[in-house]
Amino acid sequence: MVNVEQMKSILDALPDPAFILSRTGKYVAVFGGRDKRYYHDGSGLVGLYLSDLIKPEKANWFLEQIDWALASRKLLVEEYELSNKDVKGLPDEGPEKPIWFEGRIQALSFAVDDEDVVLWVASNISERHDLEVRLRELSDTDQLTGLFNRRKLEHDLTLHYESYVRYSVPTCILMFDLDNLKKINDSQGHHVGDEAIQAVANICRSALRKTDCACRFGGDEFVVALPNTGHEQAMQFARRIHDLFREELGKFSVDGIAVTASMGVTTMIPEDRSYEDTIKRADQALYEAKHGGKNRIVSA
Repeated sequence: MVNVEQMKSILDALPDPAFILSRTGKYVAVFGGRDKRYYHDGSGLVGLYLSDLIKPEKANWFLEQIDWALASRKLLVEEYELSNKDVKGLPDEGPEKPIWFEGRIQALSFAVDDEDVVLWVASNISERHDLEVRLRELSDTDQLTGLFNRRKLEHDLTLHYESYVRYSVPTCILMFDLDNLKKINDSQGHHVGDEAIQAVANICRSALRKTDCACRFGGDEFVVALPNTGHEQAMQFARRIHDLFREELGKFSVDGIAVTASMGVTTMIPEDRSYEDTIKRADQALYEAKHGGKNRIVSA
């Protein structure tokens, strides 16, 4: 049988820190945290409260998790971040990246000083989290341009459509492709055509807001989603970006014929049953722009 002293030694040897926390957020005991790559000595926390160390918004989140674990009596697993902005007494400037943890919270069967308590085991998962973010970015990104791909666009448009249906938040869509690119590819090589596509992507990146989504839809076709944007605003943006395309793409020409852009612009309307209806209307407007002389904008 393992005696009390041996059990304490086992707990103290845990690589991840394990905290006994009361319902009110008091650090009753601290064990483990022996992996010095990630953790500092936490023994000085005993007797303090979460609210002594952590700013109110984050401290309240911790208390909510403790309450849930105590009420459910089930193991709760939560991922969370902690940065210098969450901890009291630290300057706002500091490490650029927050530290990510996986917390495993389990109600215990005894009380301390008449307060219910939980076991909270915190594992530093920052490296894993960064890898997951990077893999997610790769799965959402077009390799040639660095813009989002069709998969990411469809995900975002699904959310924008839901916002439109529920809250009438408008979303406009620009669909455009490059005129005369085949002539460049045939006469100067696909690497030059790729440079033209990359030039368009660079303009999109510089012109768009953070909330906008620019996607390479396929080949030389692009889609831009402009959430919280009315139709007239979208047309103004389309004219501005079209002028930028004309200036930059004029560098790509053969036999006096330059690469240009044709564009269709539309917005979500009550008759749309999904974002796909909006995309189809933008595609039809693009078709009209292409067959109406190219290098123009058509609104639908």
